[in-house]
Amino acid sequence: MATTAGIRIPQWVQHATGSGLGVLALLMACLAMLVIPMPPFFLDILFTFNITLSLIVILAVIYVERPIDFSVFPTVLLLATLLRLALNVASTRVVLLEGHTGPGAAGKVIESFGEFVIGGNYVVGLVVFIILVVINFVVVTKGAGRVSEVTARFTLDAMPGKQMAIDSDLNAGILTQEEASKRREEVRTEADFYGSMDGASKFVRGDAVAGILILFINVLGGLGVGIAQHGLSFAEAMHNYTLLTIGDGLVAQLPSLLLSTAVAIIVTRISRPQNMGEQMVEQMVANPMVLYLAAAVLGLVGIIPGMPNLVFLMLAGACGAGGWYMARKAVAPELLDDDEPEPVADVPAAREPTELKWDEVTPMDVVSLEVGYRLIPLVDRNQGGELIARITGVRKKLSRDLGFLVQPVHIRDNLELSPGSYRIQLLGDGVAQGEIQVGKEMAINPGGAQGGLKGLATKDPAFGMDAIWIDPAQRDQAQTLGYTVVDPCTVVATHLSQVVKQHAHELLGHEEVQQLLDRLAKTDPKLVESLVPQQLPLSVVVRVLQNLLKENISIRSIRLIAESLAEQAPRSKNPDDLLEGVRVSLGRMIVQEINGLESELPVVALAAELEQMLQDMLRGGSGAIGLEPGIAERIQRELAEFSQRQEVAGQPAVVLVSPSIRAWLSRFTRRSVPGLHVLSYNEVPDSKEVRLLSTIGQQARLN
Repeated sequence: MATTAGIRIPQWVQHATGSGLGVLALLMACLAMLVIPMPPFFLDILFTFNITLSLIVILAVIYVERPIDFSVFPTVLLLATLLRLALNVASTRVVLLEGHTGPGAAGKVIESFGEFVIGGNYVVGLVVFIILVVINFVVVTKGAGRVSEVTARFTLDAMPGKQMAIDSDLNAGILTQEEASKRREEVRTEADFYGSMDGASKFVRGDAVAGILILFINVLGGLGVGIAQHGLSFAEAMHNYTLLTIGDGLVAQLPSLLLSTAVAIIVTRISRPQNMGEQMVEQMVANPMVLYLAAAVLGLVGIIPGMPNLVFLMLAGACGAGGWYMARKAVAPELLDDDEPEPVADVPAAREPTELKWDEVTPMDVVSLEVGYRLIPLVDRNQGGELIARITGVRKKLSRDLGFLVQPVHIRDNLELSPGSYRIQLLGDGVAQGEIQVGKEMAINPGGAQGGLKGLATKDPAFGMDAIWIDPAQRDQAQTLGYTVVDPCTVVATHLSQVVKQHAHELLGHEEVQQLLDRLAKTDPKLVESLVPQQLPLSVVVRVLQNLLKENISIRSIRLIAESLAEQAPRSKNPDDLLEGVRVSLGRMIVQEINGLESELPVVALAAELEQMLQDMLRGGSGAIGLEPGIAERIQRELAEFSQRQEVAGQPAVVLVSPSIRAWLSRFTRRSVPGLHVLSYNEVPDSKEVRLLSTIGQQARLN
């Protein structure tokens, strides 16, 4: 025997409800009522059960804390509607077959509603039935349907924003992974619930229409059967069949009205952890002034001669007493509570020291952002901070551009930093930092800004360009002069984006690569199965992908990369050799990233003598070249000058070399000439026309 809220529930009841036998039995009963004539006694039981079910549903709606806690409500609504319609069919059959015998032909419930509720007068019953239908169909059902439709649409529209807010809280460390998963599930459940309620409200509306049609069909059918088949007079047939029909209609309409009201209540509630009674008390009469004013108005009306003075004055006194009670409770709530002793805090007993466990070791954050205390408002959404949302957007864009999921950025305050400083850490090491002027905006000079601005001179932390911290009121002036103006959140987010992009190869590990391969295996399982671990170990694949990211090449074309690795694996398992083959396979994407869809690719090349010398030095297989300092300096200087000229001209700086020296030259110029692209001849697709601008390593320059 299980116990729920103090009530012992038999095991067979739990089994029947948990296994779905109850729902199955209800559906079978509905089907039986449509086909098999029901005795009046069974109709009484089923009509009473229908009323009981409606009462249980509306009480559950009132006392449920949040609408999504009653997520089965749309299904219950459908089953209750089917039961009521099946009862209408069964009762109609009995009314038409046995209605000539008198008002008790269809059972005690229908007879009671026909005799007691409407006093045996079918005209009164018809009026009451029409009023119930108008209330149910025109007011409650129509309004609830409209609210359900609007709520479903707005809930679905707000779903992406709620998901982003959860991601932001997760990135900021406010939520754990389990809490974030639970919140996402609640968002999905809420969207599904209101979407289902939008459709379920149509059941209630259709049921109201069906009740009207069934009433007129029963009255007309009963008159025809009573007069034509049983020889009753028109007045006698009208009395018997109309009373039975009205009683049947009232028995069906009352549960229908209760369920319609339940639908309206649940779709108009706000999703908060309170039942409806608590919300109404808290929001309607929590302010004593509301009750005091109501008491004053009722008291004024109560002293007017000719009005029901006693009733108005009684209600005025009740409102005044309620206001006094709420005011006293707000001032001294402890005086209104029961005299219960305050719980004594448990004093923790002294515990023996226990052995340390691995749980005591805090895992290191892959990416983290530390901020000084003045920057806390930037990450606090309650204070209007937008930094978390910006960082979430940065992660999404970087994940899309780089080709793998960038790890969450954990944000924390650090009192050791200066108040306006921030520090970006990767794998526990600080890699970048900056200074923010809260309440100011950064005006960045992209190179062509004209005129000066009043403010604090600084450097853009992401790109090192000249900038000025200005007041927000100077924004329009700065933009007119040619400055690019950004807010502090954008400064931090852009700096973080650049740092992650530069260190993307450090963020890609075995787990991320395995995730990429698992996703690829869903569409191309044979390729992944033949590649890892049959031909290449996972560590080699990781090394190749890291080298691609190190050279600013996206790995989003993971299928092309895997196909290239599978093709080269029988010949070599050296990551450097595999990298060059993968670059050839990705040549079109690499070149397109450099100069888009332009048909012509402007490049420089190394002088023939210099290139031959470098090739001879690399033939030893060591991968290193011992250049004379003068030659190395000259190469770097000429490549840097070429890169600057191309940047001024708005064109990419590309040097084209033979495949054997491409990797070495790329490493040689990675730090000294950061904007230079080093390509091999094999990487340029046939659709691109190469235009040679000059050669490096000789005095003569080709035009």
